[in-house]
Amino acid sequence: MIKSTFLLALMFFNLSHSFSQGILNKVNAAINQEKKSNVTTEISKVISGNKSTAVLSNEEIINGLKEALTIGTQNSSRSLSSLNGFFGNEAIKIVMPPETNKMVSTLRKMGMGAQVDKAILSMNRAAEDASANVGSVFMDAVKKITIADGFRILKGSDTAATNYLKINTQIELTEKIRPIIETSLKKVDATKYWKDIFTNYNKYLHQNINTDLSAYVTEKAMNGLYYSIAEEEKKIRKNPAAQVTDILKKVFGNN
Repeated sequence: MIKSTFLLALMFFNLSHSFSQGILNKVNAAINQEKKSNVTTEISKVISGNKSTAVLSNEEIINGLKEALTIGTQNSSRSLSSLNGFFGNEAIKIVMPPETNKMVSTLRKMGMGAQVDKAILSMNRAAEDASANVGSVFMDAVKKITIADGFRILKGSDTAATNYLKINTQIELTEKIRPIIETSLKKVDATKYWKDIFTNYNKYLHQNINTDLSAYVTEKAMNGLYYSIAEEEKKIRKNPAAQVTDILKKVFGNN
């Protein structure tokens, strides 16, 4: 009798232990699943900028950035190549080189301010004329964006895409835009006005000051282009009205 009771108690203990262990395993599994879920959520938040949004795929990121840069460069080129695109924008307007400040002041005092103004206007007209012909350089760089580039740009500063573009196009853009600038300078008579200014200055004051006109205007035109593209990028990142396509809304809509 005692032996039978002992065996029954042992069986009951084993069943209870198994039942308890099963419950414990289920509880532990649930806890581990919750931990994994939390980790995934945290990763999602990090990738998406701490927003409660779905994680973007690599393809979406790359397509969104390409779209942003394509629209930004097209808008900039169109804006800057229009009348007063440079001349009417104080942020990028091309003025006389700093080393000519004394000369310009002297010429204005001598009643030659009109010649100086013509030179300034013609430099800006040359930059405007050249801005319509640089799109292919930017597009080649846009096509080369990698996945690694994409994540850095997406989580970078408000002008990270423009900075990428500048690093990857500056040399090629200089080579392409300078001949265009030189042609444009001649077309709008900038070369003539420039020559008149220095000829008169050197004639009356017997001083020789000169500057490489095409190099100067090329540099200023490029700076204006990158500045304008950066402004477009800021709009796309921050202004929903500038996110004009579905992919832009998805990639930048929660930034």
